Amino acid sequence: MIDNNIFNNLFVVPILNLLVTFFKFFLYIKAPGALGFAIIALVGLVRLVFHPFFKQQMETAHKMQQLKPHLDHISKKHKADPKKLQQEQMRLYQEAGINPAAGCVFMIIQIPIFIALYRTLSLFFVHDAKVNIVTELNKHLYWPVLKIQTIDPWFLGFNLAVTPANGGRWYYYAIPLITGVLQYLQVVTSTPPAAKAIEKKTEGKDEKKDTSGDFQKAMNTQMKYVFPLMIGYFSYTLPIGLSLYWNVFSLFSIIQNKRINPNLKLNLTTKLDEKETK
Repeated sequence: MIDNNIFNNLFVVPILNLLVTFFKFFLYIKAPGALGFAIIALVGLVRLVFHPFFKQQMETAHKMQQLKPHLDHISKKHKADPKKLQQEQMRLYQEAGINPAAGCVFMIIQIPIFIALYRTLSLFFVHDAKVNIVTELNKHLYWPVLKIQTIDPWFLGFNLAVTPANGGRWYYYAIPLITGVLQYLQVVTSTPPAAKAIEKKTEGKDEKKDTSGDFQKAMNTQMKYVFPLMIGYFSYTLPIGLSLYWNVFSLFSIIQNKRINPNLKLNLTTKLDEKETK
């Protein structure tokens, strides 16, 4: 179940203990669907702890979108002088208060947490006749008071341990639909309105076709439509408890994206040519 290795000891086991702590709390207050509320509380705690990272990552993404026309401008202006181009790019980043490497750092920090969350939740929904899930979970709890006797997977009329494909009820099919819609909204709200306005304003102004722009547009389309469809399909084949985690996480992201100032302006000394801004 849980192998004794560095990753599990540093991430999976602590998160398991947090989840069981929430689970025991909701059992204590006799909340129906204690496991579902425990999952929601765990996601909320993770979002709260990592809020500064998520906030800075989102603000950086907004700034990068607004900075793109300026980066494209100096790329054309200094394409024959790579050293000057690099200097101008770094100056733009400094003026905008952006560290291009920061996004990668945030992703690196988040990846092990997300993997550990997924593994931890998966433990509660394992179907193996040879393994007593409760006994295995209890082996990795820090304190005896956290020991659990049984796991009730029901939450708001849904069995969190089954997949929508095997749910046997028509309303189970709503789960992948909701998951896909929330993922779509998450992608849409993460796109800065200012960037959309710039894209529309400059569309069709250049006679020369911009292949890099076409590639970026294709990637954006995939993120906006294909990715939500993929996530919706995964939620159709995975236990509903994992979809609950994903959907709550998406809701937090949508709310946080909405709270980011859509009219955030960059104070740059570099100006675009008049013909490019018209």
